[in-house]
Amino acid sequence: MFESLPQLPRPEPGRLRFLDWSRGLAVLIMLQGHVFHAFSRNGLREQGPYVISQLFGGQGPAIFLFLTGITLAFLIDRRERQGLGRTARWRAAIERSAYLWVLAFLFRAQLWLFAYPGSNWDDLFKVDILNCMGFAIALFSLTALLSTAQRVRVCAILGVAIAGLAPLVSSVNWSWLPSGVSAYFVPNYAAFAFFPWASFIAFGLSAGSILRMTRSEDMSRLMQWAALGGIVLILAGEYFSNLPYQIYPKSEFWLNGPGLVTIKLGVILLVVPFAWMWCEVGILGWSMVSQLGTTSLIVYWVHIEIVYGRWLGLWHQSFTALECALASLGVIALMVGVSLGRRSFPKLVQRRSAARIPEHADSELVFASSSAGD
Repeated sequence: MFESLPQLPRPEPGRLRFLDWSRGLAVLIMLQGHVFHAFSRNGLREQGPYVISQLFGGQGPAIFLFLTGITLAFLIDRRERQGLGRTARWRAAIERSAYLWVLAFLFRAQLWLFAYPGSNWDDLFKVDILNCMGFAIALFSLTALLSTAQRVRVCAILGVAIAGLAPLVSSVNWSWLPSGVSAYFVPNYAAFAFFPWASFIAFGLSAGSILRMTRSEDMSRLMQWAALGGIVLILAGEYFSNLPYQIYPKSEFWLNGPGLVTIKLGVILLVVPFAWMWCEVGILGWSMVSQLGTTSLIVYWVHIEIVYGRWLGLWHQSFTALECALASLGVIALMVGVSLGRRSFPKLVQRRSAARIPEHADSELVFASSSAGD
């Protein structure tokens, strides 16, 4: 269910470590949430451990989408600093959108193929988080025509508008549209629709633009303001969600409620400063959380097949809360291994290629010399 997810491209030198750490935390939240969802007994789904697991699990996709917006903001700003024009910046954003679309359909095709013949054709068109990312970024690519400073304001307004319009979109009768189309923008418990999920990408675009304009010596103050803003948003979202009246004709807190978006955004604005502080004052060296954050795409891809696929289907909906907790630890350990393998394999191939280069280069030089002699 969850891209952004991941940082999708290969990590670049000098990338901000606290963003990897934040993404890695989202991966951990995602893994435990999916394990409890897939393996918990039906009779236990109203009890505390499962409810808490899913409550935290719902924060994972919001973090992924927010960080995807930050990544897109970095991409556009980098093109702007390179002196590229508006069209070139827009094209770079569209290319990112196309990349995510391709990944989304490859992902669904792999799941469909591995589940065959028990899979349905409809499964190929399910709107998952990668689809949401690709669709939203295609629309938000127009913000590449703006300057970085302008994107701060415009994307923040877009985020508020998307969250605020979600209940109104839900109140409209969309039955005349094919379900595969309406799932892209109509709030749905079974899909990642543009309303309200894309609001986190918009907020991430705004936050990423702020980060690009912030000097390193001012980062501490920025993080303090972010944490303070996060606390205010959580309190405000909780307060307004519990008012005895509402302005919308139809609204469900857990589906399309602007209050829920506000609370989740507040949590993100606490997670990011905490991750920054942890990376600034924490022990340097290898970090399991950061490790998962740098390879979140493959972790997402592999664990979905393992947790929801036929491989462990015999145990679906059969575990106690304790067994789910132990299974979560097992899946996390396995995904750390997958992550380490993903990072080590290219280096191994590179070392082997480098070991062959001198020998290959010498033979090429000998051939060239003999030809010249003739």
